[in-house]
Amino acid sequence: QVQLVESGGGFVQPGGSLRLSCAASGIIFSPNTMGWYRQAPGKERELVASITSSGITNYVQSVKGRFTISRDNAKNTVYLQMNSLKPEDTAVYYCNLRRLVSTYWGQGTQVTVSS
Repeated sequence: QVQLVESGGGFVQPGGSLRLSCAASGIIFSPNTMGWYRQAPGKERELVASITSSGITNYVQSVKGRFTISRDNAKNTVYLQMNSLKPEDTAVYYCNLRRLVSTYWGQGTQVTVSS
């Protein structure tokens, strides 16, 4: 079983920055894809960014140029650096790990962007 633990959420003013971290533990096979999803109130969960074991990244258009995803394979940890945050980035952010047909989720961390 794989456990994902997120940290780094919080409250920030528009234009500010936050860095999310997600540490995976348990039996983790490679290659895999780790990523961040978010869900705002009344909206569906959406993929924000993902990164493969080899470092290939993918971003939703709305965060390109503002967010950067990275990972440390030795630590089984994925990061999301979020800059120039906007109120529309407010959501619960979930860490995700996928390999073949298996998918694992973290418990979520709240990010609130407001003046």
